[in-house]
Amino acid sequence: MSEKARKPALLIIDMINSFDFDHGPTLAEKTFVITDPILKLKQTFNKRELPVIFINDHYNLWKADFEKIIEHCRNELSSPIFKKLIPHDDDYFLIKPKHSAFYGTALNTLLRQLRVDTLILTGIAGNICVLFTANDAYMREYHLVIPEDCIASNNDQDNDYTLKMMRNVLGANTNKSTEQNF
Repeated sequence: MSEKARKPALLIIDMINSFDFDHGPTLAEKTFVITDPILKLKQTFNKRELPVIFINDHYNLWKADFEKIIEHCRNELSSPIFKKLIPHDDDYFLIKPKHSAFYGTALNTLLRQLRVDTLILTGIAGNICVLFTANDAYMREYHLVIPEDCIASNNDQDNDYTLKMMRNVLGANTNKSTEQNF
C-alpha cells in the first residue's frame, strides 16, 4: 500500500497534565517545546478532516470530560500548554487507565470504525505512554509515524533511546513533523 493510500489518525497522548510529580517541572518544559509542532499537525489534520484523538490519563476522575480534566490539571506549569493545545468539538477524547492508549479503552474499535491504518503518535512521556502505545499499535499492525519533535520525556537520553527503539524495532518513521507528508 502506498503512503498516499493510507488513512492516518493523529493521537495526542497525555498532553493534558498537571506535571505534579518528581521531574514534572522538567517534563513541563520539554512538553512546551513540542506543543507548537503538535498544534501544527493538529491544524493540518483538522483542515483535511482527518481524525484527531486526544488520549489522556483520568487523574482518578474517571470521566471522559476533557474540560474537567483540564480544570483538575490547570496550574502554572500546565496553563501555557493548555493555551495552545486542547481538544475542540471535532476532536475525539478518550481516557486511559494505564500507560498504553489501547489498554482498557475503545481506541482500537474507534480506529477500525474510522478505517484508520496509520497512527501519528505525539505527546508525553515518550519513554512511557507513547512507547507503550506504539508497541500496542505495532502488535495491531498499524503503520507508525512518531515525529521526533512531537514527543518528550523528562530525560533526553531516554527519549533518544526510545525513538531509536521505535524506529529499529517497530519500524516507525521518526522524521521531524516538518518532514512528514500528511
